[in-house]
Amino acid sequence: MRARSWLRRLGLAGALAATWAPAQAQKAQDTLRIVWWDQIANINPYYNQLRAGLVVAHHAFDTLVHRDPDSFVIKPLLAVSWKAIDDTTLELDLRRGVKFHDGSPFSADDVIYTINTVLTDRQIAVPANFAWIAGADRIDEYKVRLRFRRVFPAAMEYMAMALPILPKVYRERVGQAAYDRQPVGTGPYRITRVDGGTEIDLERFEDYFPDSPKGRPAIRRLRIHQVADPATAQSELLGDKADWTWNLPPDDVDRLGLLPHLQTTRAETMRVNFLMFDAAGRTGAGNPMTKVKVRQAIAHAIDRQAIAKNIMQGGSRAIDTPCFPTQFGCDPSVAVRYAYDPARARALLAEAGYPDGFRTEMISYLLPQFEAPVQGYLKAVGIDARLVHLQTEAALRRNLEGGNPLYLANWGSYSINDVSAFLPQFFSAGTEGFSDNDNTRDPELKRLVEQGGASTNADERRRYYAAAIRLITEQMYFLPIMTSVQSYAARREVSFRAYPDEIPRFYLTSWR
Repeated sequence: MRARSWLRRLGLAGALAATWAPAQAQKAQDTLRIVWWDQIANINPYYNQLRAGLVVAHHAFDTLVHRDPDSFVIKPLLAVSWKAIDDTTLELDLRRGVKFHDGSPFSADDVIYTINTVLTDRQIAVPANFAWIAGADRIDEYKVRLRFRRVFPAAMEYMAMALPILPKVYRERVGQAAYDRQPVGTGPYRITRVDGGTEIDLERFEDYFPDSPKGRPAIRRLRIHQVADPATAQSELLGDKADWTWNLPPDDVDRLGLLPHLQTTRAETMRVNFLMFDAAGRTGAGNPMTKVKVRQAIAHAIDRQAIAKNIMQGGSRAIDTPCFPTQFGCDPSVAVRYAYDPARARALLAEAGYPDGFRTEMISYLLPQFEAPVQGYLKAVGIDARLVHLQTEAALRRNLEGGNPLYLANWGSYSINDVSAFLPQFFSAGTEGFSDNDNTRDPELKRLVEQGGASTNADERRRYYAAAIRLITEQMYFLPIMTSVQSYAARREVSFRAYPDEIPRFYLTSWR
């Protein structure tokens, strides 16, 4: 009865009998039906920073090098070999015989075009991912040199995870707007249809080069349905309209796994959930978040251990560092720790001039299960944080515009296992002045983060990053709450494996 009551809450009471029936996935049609509750406003991988967009990019596009999902070893992909000319120049020999999905050949011109695009196009969603690149030179049709602005030890990781290669001839011929509606890459799947922010269809690219480390996909077609909320995603899975979904509310994972035709799994990922403060006063000079004691009070007010254990579940950890623990340079020993202490929080608020607390807004795109406890802990010490729940793209845009006094969000670092993929995203490293995503605007912090990414000496990098982490946590510019645990559900006919970098690889998925 408990399962039936839960299904009724999802609006499936009328279809309960069908739900329990052993309905088949789309194995006979060789189509994996995917549903998620992100809407990718622009499918071009450079014009969105959603995880869903990154997932699509890894299927429809290739990068110069490939990072093995198990070992994290860098392997050849569109580049077959490479060598360092000096500390800031990398020469790459490119793979011959590769075709884009429109049939045009891949060459050095496409690499140069891609680099020029990411360096000059103001629509690029995450310019910090490319701030280390100075330019690229064509040596011949299948050889290029990539020039760095500075020494950048994490370059190969960025090339593997965040630098998909665009087709010069096709994109220039059809124009940017048409390309964004029908992107072309060299990946194992080609995009066959994009219907606004709701539908994306992909089909196995039969001319995909056979020695790619991604391999030839076992499943012919992927059909992605993008919905507005997790309840709708679950309804589609339960109502035989989908075969796979993810990002489930934690309380629902085990219940879905009890159904005989479904399987579920959880896996900790490189994503960090956090609360960021408008310390720079972008929302107005009277914003209480400009006061360090207010920010420290909030850090003491939230029981992060309890949220990780009881809300996120599945092995989530409360952390003290503004980065994921495995990332190079992420040293937890240097972070200032803020224990859960409501009395200390109230005392700090009084010292900051708010003995009776204050009102503010908290902008978030997370699940309500994570928003409500944070809001409740703040309320308990006198901070009335009105929740403004937005779709992910809208919340990100509002942050870029400087409109978030409190920002409850998460960051997955593009799955790059280096602090240079986390700190520069929020603390302006490598940009002229301060980036729109920086709510701190601290020049000393910016300097430390930049220097941490500008040396080949591992110990020197660690020292700069340690100093940055110490400063961030002393001033409480950024409150890490917990690591994410990603949850997945699929029909039992689907042979799917989760990876710790939070990239579902449907090109490695098959039917049982």
